[in-house]
Amino acid sequence: MGILAATVSGQVSRRSFLISAALAGGSFVIGPLFAPAAAAAEAFIPNPFIRITPTGPIELVIASVEMGQGVYTGIATLIAEELEVPLDQVRAIAAPADPSRYAHPMLGDQITGGSVTIRGFWEPMRRAGAAARMMLVAAAAREWGVPAAACRAEAGEVVHAESGRRIAYGALAGKAAQETVPEQITLKPAAEFKLIGKKAPRLDTPGKVNGTARFGLDAHPPGVKFAAIAVCPTFGGTLKAVDDGDALRVKGVRQVVRLSDAVAVVADHTGAARKGLAALRITWDPGANGGLTSAELERRIDAAMAGDGALVAHQSGNVAEAEAAASGGVEAVYRMPILAHTAMEPMNCTVHVRPDSCEVWVGTQVAGRARQAAAQVTGLPVEQVVVRNQLLGGGFGRRLDHDGIIMATRVAQQVDGPVQVVWSREEDIRRDSYRYLNRSRIVVRLGPDGMPVSWRHRVVGPAIMARFLPILFKDGIDLDITGGAESPYDIPNKRVEYVRHEAPEGMLTGNWRGVGPTRNAPAVEGGIDEAAHLAGRDPVEYRRQLLGKAPRLRGVLDLAAEQAGWGTPLGPDRGRGVAVMADFGSFAALVAQVHVDKDGAPKVERMVCAVDCGQAVNPDILRQQVESGIIYGLSAAFYGRLTIADGAVVEGNFDDSPVLRIHECPAIEVHIVPSAEPPGGVGELGTPGVAPALMNAIFAATGKRLRDLPIDPRQAGRP
Repeated sequence: MGILAATVSGQVSRRSFLISAALAGGSFVIGPLFAPAAAAAEAFIPNPFIRITPTGPIELVIASVEMGQGVYTGIATLIAEELEVPLDQVRAIAAPADPSRYAHPMLGDQITGGSVTIRGFWEPMRRAGAAARMMLVAAAAREWGVPAAACRAEAGEVVHAESGRRIAYGALAGKAAQETVPEQITLKPAAEFKLIGKKAPRLDTPGKVNGTARFGLDAHPPGVKFAAIAVCPTFGGTLKAVDDGDALRVKGVRQVVRLSDAVAVVADHTGAARKGLAALRITWDPGANGGLTSAELERRIDAAMAGDGALVAHQSGNVAEAEAAASGGVEAVYRMPILAHTAMEPMNCTVHVRPDSCEVWVGTQVAGRARQAAAQVTGLPVEQVVVRNQLLGGGFGRRLDHDGIIMATRVAQQVDGPVQVVWSREEDIRRDSYRYLNRSRIVVRLGPDGMPVSWRHRVVGPAIMARFLPILFKDGIDLDITGGAESPYDIPNKRVEYVRHEAPEGMLTGNWRGVGPTRNAPAVEGGIDEAAHLAGRDPVEYRRQLLGKAPRLRGVLDLAAEQAGWGTPLGPDRGRGVAVMADFGSFAALVAQVHVDKDGAPKVERMVCAVDCGQAVNPDILRQQVESGIIYGLSAAFYGRLTIADGAVVEGNFDDSPVLRIHECPAIEVHIVPSAEPPGGVGELGTPGVAPALMNAIFAATGKRLRDLPIDPRQAGRP
């Protein structure tokens, strides 16, 4: 999510200012960062993030979770750079659930999300490494009886150049632990970086190749049993009755656990649990949402769009006067569907509830909240709950919620010993934390020269931040869902209106990769493209003229257009479309090239993305993340839509809720702008621009303007 918006001009946007102020007001300062942790004899633990012992690799404790985005390598690189140790001498380990030590400095909680991990830890982790290095050098100097200034750290050792003496960090561990933590810490200038900005193998790759990596599904504590679960399919529904006679006769089934809204079958292995679950005869009470349909939900959000009660999220100039003076322009409504996350690893959680303790094994983006949730369910003090965070087989915002942990803990309360609760793919899709319906209505008025004189954008959707991160919910406005709705373009008069419209009770809504910008980019970039066409201008040149006060954004636009061959001829039924994005503290431009066949089916041939994210910590991982975000966006643009019937999600697996297949994946190019600016986020940067770039490319190929997602091949052909 775009927790901190990028500054797109010399002036900070209102949204950037509000978000920055909100986070500053509720921010968490890493108080114990430079306080030595309690250490075993001979161990050097100068802060919660570094542990050096006489033997073994240097352990770096990573506060953010690894879900495929390369954060173990990224954070380790920051520490190792200043610690002066090669990455092959370190081991990254997951931090325990403890927000008092491991909260993200920008979010105030132990959260991994929002493309803020590197941004928030950029300086603190380097300072942690530098402080440890200084203490090691001081210890060696004291041992040798020489000034610390005569020594230097090098490749995991302290060196005294004059005498040629060298001593490894491990041999200094006990002595370094006696040193005083330095008050003044000087960080390296970029010119001296040995690791930051360089290609390096990922630390998590070997374990994922040889099978030693531990994901949530790999948590098998002694005596563990396995549970398959069925949750009431209707949102807000409850369990009415269950006949478990046949299920209990399945070999390996141990018990059937009844909850108010779900049933779980506990067995010796997953196969027996699944077979037992299928043998249950369940009667559900659908509750108030039993007759709910997609058509009704669409009617409700359209009514919210047309109704009163909009709040002003952004205003500059006088839009009403500009609209009254202008004679033409663009008026359009863009419609976004309900989306699931469909991470590769389905939801799972292993829990062992004892009378005086609770132990949880799970892959979660919110370790601290997971601990609190288990404590609340069991009634235990939070200090008696241990969360052992595992690698995540995909997050995308789904594992920012802890409903699965609550469900597993409720089941575990009725089981003697540890139990692993695994959701089927159907349960995973039908009980997700959804990106809910979204509507955008834009009105763009043009002056005599064809350039925009006013921009009006009404955004309708839920307020996720009201419950998830209240510091980003101000005066009734969700600062994330309205993020970027004012557009990055230099238009003298702007107004963004927000209408809060929530999903029906019982349907969990949450963060989805790219968050607010994924909701607004189609309308913003589609709308500016429509304005360019109406003005008879080239879409790239039109944007360039409107980005004179946003040099970094215009820079990536120029680079993407150049690398994509913008303006060069294409074959028949082919077109290029462009979209730009300024958020997550970074800047990106994306050019899509498509071919639309005679039946109207579009095929993406090429995606070219230019990125300015400030200092790249690891260029390879940066490219991987942008490529991943583009593919995720392509899946949603072509296939992302959930439908509701009888109060429940209809789709349940990849046959009716597909993702992009390998043969559908286009050639993807990612071009990185060299920069010494502080790092921005990249994990979500590639996703928001995909849909508008595709829709604009289809228009260029066919003359047909699309405004609804997902893209319907039946509507993509020539008008």
